[in-house]
Amino acid sequence: MPYARRGHARRAGLLALCLWLGSAAADDPPAPALSPTITGDAFEYVIQPGDSLARIGARYGVDAVVLARENGIDYHGYIHPGQRLRLTNRHIVPERLSEGILINLPQRMLFLFRGGELRASYPVGLGHPTWRTPAGDFTVRTLEINKAWIVPQSIQEEMRREGQIVQAHVPPGPDNPLGKYWLGLSLPGYGIHSTIAPQSVYQFQSHGCIRLHPDDIGAMFAEVRSGMLVRIIYQTTLLAACPTGGCFSKCIRMCIPGAATRSPRCGGSVSTSTNNGCAR
Repeated sequence: MPYARRGHARRAGLLALCLWLGSAAADDPPAPALSPTITGDAFEYVIQPGDSLARIGARYGVDAVVLARENGIDYHGYIHPGQRLRLTNRHIVPERLSEGILINLPQRMLFLFRGGELRASYPVGLGHPTWRTPAGDFTVRTLEINKAWIVPQSIQEEMRREGQIVQAHVPPGPDNPLGKYWLGLSLPGYGIHSTIAPQSVYQFQSHGCIRLHPDDIGAMFAEVRSGMLVRIIYQTTLLAACPTGGCFSKCIRMCIPGAATRSPRCGGSVSTSTNNGCAR
């Protein structure tokens, strides 16, 4: 597309976004403040043995379907070691904390703040429709390594219904779904933890807890303190100022499956930018 036409398309996209925000219903959440921070980058990834699009997407916080489309490959097709993929995992930081952990549910991202600065950002796995991860302000109560999993009665019942072996206690080790690291929250029964299923990160598949890739929570664990704030939000519209000028915006219309929302505009994902076009 000629440059002038691309410029017109970008301006039209931003105008459409502004009109969309301006026409929001009275009971919709207010438009967010302009964020000064965008994490991530655009880069090239070389496929390794054992990789899949879902595994790569989970590691870097990119939807596997988007990853396939933007590389012109079949989502259900084969990829092979040595093949090169273009990845863009930019994420707008929804708000800034002086100290603590911020998790935006529809974004499926965790942001760690220390001393008023963003220290790190990681993709996370969250609760599925019948075990949704709750929003609210909580604190870190416990930090444990190699924690045994005391299986809640509700999950034992689910195991029974699904014909699985019912377990009440899973000791530390390679079969423990909590992985090596556990950050217990002030909300009983919930925590941020590692996983033995890294491909489930950046998905809605847990029983409400927050999963991180083992390497990510390993890096984050030493930065967390007991009593630290954990703020979990549900923010679907994100706006940020680009360092080179202009505006980067993201409307996350892919709502958590089964989640109630005040907005009728759920059912997709749209990003608009003055410098990177659209990604659905």
